[in-house]
Amino acid sequence: MKITTDVTTGETARKCASQRSRPWLALLEDTKLYVTAPLRWDEKDWSYFAGTMLAIGVAHEFDETARHAFERSAGAPLDGKDPNSTRDALPALGLVAGTWAVGALAHDGADRHEAWSMVEAAGFSMASTAVLKFATGRKRPNETTKVDDWFQSGDSFPSMHVSAAFAIGTVLAESGGDEHRFLRRALGYGVAGVTAFARLHDNVHWFSDVVAGAALGMASARFVVKRDAARTRRSGFNVVPVEGGVMLTYWRVPAS
Repeated sequence: MKITTDVTTGETARKCASQRSRPWLALLEDTKLYVTAPLRWDEKDWSYFAGTMLAIGVAHEFDETARHAFERSAGAPLDGKDPNSTRDALPALGLVAGTWAVGALAHDGADRHEAWSMVEAAGFSMASTAVLKFATGRKRPNETTKVDDWFQSGDSFPSMHVSAAFAIGTVLAESGGDEHRFLRRALGYGVAGVTAFARLHDNVHWFSDVVAGAALGMASARFVVKRDAARTRRSGFNVVPVEGGVMLTYWRVPAS
């Protein structure tokens, strides 16, 4: 095993500082890494993906049961209307606005950056959701009584409200220090869960739509949280494969 020390150059340090001061640069880099993330998944990541697909499949088996439980009446019209769409989006938007407001009032850059991370995670999850909606074309439970009305120019799968809510809620839940972790998780996941319940209660999504949206939102948020953590790291160890074995490297970003 070879052991080397790798001190990053001043150019790398300036790049890190530039991304901290200009979040749009970080967003561009994150977008590239988000889109290509499956190319770098390891065995653990693929296991999570398989588990998510299994959970969606199990939820699908209860789609019809959930619809009958939440539809307002047996004769509810299949008109496809969603009168509470704005209302159901407000709790998650409130988390973003509240986090930014707290940071602005306290002159705390960390809270304002956290609000930005919420927006970034929601943006990634919503873009992914839009692609899946277009690809699957599933009709909503207030448009059809058939559970498997796929590829019919619908926009039910996954739920965008739930995807965005879980992206925002997960950033709140998993960011910051551990001092208020319980409160953060209760508020973040609580708001996301209420949003999911509301979409089912309004009969505008199947149960599997909600489960898929939650999984996508959480995955997007965890990607953003990990990227934030990587940008704030000042040093660390990496194991790099080389001919005949592996090389342990130590890296450090000089103070800028």
